[in-house]
Amino acid sequence: MEVINILGTGSAMVTKCYNTCFTISNGKEHFLVDTGGGNTILSNLEKLDIGMDQIHNVFISHRHNDHISGIIWVIRAVAQQIINGKYDNNLTIYCHKENIDAINTISDLLLDKKFTKYIGTRIIFREINDKCKLSILDWNIKFFDIRSTKQLQFGFSTILKNGKKITFLGDEPYNEKSFEYANNADYLFHEAFCLFSQKDIFKPYEKHHATVKDACENASRLNVKNIVMYHTEDKNITQRKKLYTDEGRKFYSGNIIVPDDLDIIEL
Repeated sequence: MEVINILGTGSAMVTKCYNTCFTISNGKEHFLVDTGGGNTILSNLEKLDIGMDQIHNVFISHRHNDHISGIIWVIRAVAQQIINGKYDNNLTIYCHKENIDAINTISDLLLDKKFTKYIGTRIIFREINDKCKLSILDWNIKFFDIRSTKQLQFGFSTILKNGKKITFLGDEPYNEKSFEYANNADYLFHEAFCLFSQKDIFKPYEKHHATVKDACENASRLNVKNIVMYHTEDKNITQRKKLYTDEGRKFYSGNIIVPDDLDIIEL
């Protein structure tokens, strides 16, 4: 069964949840989407009973600390399993050239040679470009440049085995140039930094982020069946699900999903 395993839901400076990342699972293997900013990635994978030997494909959307830093822990964990003879096949990391350079640099600075020696042989980079299509696990993944206003960032879209379309927009608001990927999606992953009613408190537009209202208006206009809102502030963490859902329903009549860390979404 195809499911989404939510590993983190927060924006960069959260302390009450982990940074946004998740896996798409086909039941046996997991496609890891971003890695958050620290080794909580390992803890949350363990809590969801996802073994490192079940991850052979990782996508890094862009070079912000809360999305890329966790890859160092993934590389170290995979390399250790290779050393122990417990990791079959290779780990492939899909990202653009700037991310490849950053990960190589950080790995060289922070990891021992006994781990980094597997980069290029058993831990392999696959450079992605705008509109490139790659087969990953059971899915044909279409990567696209989200046209970030801050730095180069990619999203992706794919059709699941059950025929449903899933689109991940990264951590910036929907851009009209991504229309073909987001339109009529069954599941649209759209960042929602805060409630629109609290925009003056959290100032999302200064950070090039969206509010719940913005995300839900986009989902309505794009004829999306389910919107998954993530990459949020954490001051409202205990009431986030209700607050975000209540505000979102004013602008969108489809299904609203506001996940917590470690939630599982059946697709």
